[in-house]
Amino acid sequence: MFNFLSRPTGSTENHDENSGKVIALMNQKGGVGKTTMAFNLAHAFAHKGKKVLCLDMDPQSNFSSLFGFESEDNYHIHHLLINSIKELKALHTNVMPHDVIKTYTTSAGMSIDLLPSGQELSGFELTVAGINAPRQLILKRFIEKYNLRSQYDVIVIDGPPTLGLLVVNILCACDGVLYPFVPDRFSEQGLKNILQVVDDIDEMGITSVPKNLGYIPNLFDSRRKQAGSDLEMIRETLGEAVVFEPFTNKVQFGKSLAGRKSVFDYKSAEYKDLQTQFTKMVDSVSQELRS
Repeated sequence: MFNFLSRPTGSTENHDENSGKVIALMNQKGGVGKTTMAFNLAHAFAHKGKKVLCLDMDPQSNFSSLFGFESEDNYHIHHLLINSIKELKALHTNVMPHDVIKTYTTSAGMSIDLLPSGQELSGFELTVAGINAPRQLILKRFIEKYNLRSQYDVIVIDGPPTLGLLVVNILCACDGVLYPFVPDRFSEQGLKNILQVVDDIDEMGITSVPKNLGYIPNLFDSRRKQAGSDLEMIRETLGEAVVFEPFTNKVQFGKSLAGRKSVFDYKSAEYKDLQTQFTKMVDSVSQELRS
């Protein structure tokens, strides 16, 4: 069990059914497509008419880059999180969320807001090491402090491929988690590791744990004979949770990512299958969060 999971005082309240939902994409293993899935999922929600905010909680900032924003010397989510902690007043910057939020306009004219990341976020755990406030609830309380749930229908978080304090903050702040994975034993172990953190949070009673919204098999190579049996073997270990239709390593995915576009930015028929997959995922996630 992680030593930063000290038991705080506070409630484990459930949010109003009509408030915005916070969804994270997580896996301790890198290279499984978390950022790709988060980017396209955000677009799928926007195409459903939802007001979407994306939070980049990975210091690598790949999520921000897909939206065309590079942090460089600009303010980003790290500064806002630090600003929300009274004990770190000496480190506060004169910046508010509306100063940091970037607005991205899709090819269809819809808007998606983004709170970008930056390299400073890699020092988050060290920066907050000495505070008395519960460190694992910093992101949750930031979202509550600025009433972000009331301003957006959906908040999509891209998390880092680690098991540190950032991950615990994300899990404590969100309503549900999607778990992208590549059907192999390394990615399977990454899933087990991140699910163990969820169990640790549940045992500590620090807040309500996020709902498992399903597993997303990605980079599935249907040409490889072993791929199907590998996926079935992993599926058997996942219990009764939703397992979405596998995403194959399609050329269209690579093309859209290279152009920093979502699959919804293309009108050609070759993107219809991918668009349908993400639309079905949004429908499933929405239904799971209502139940």
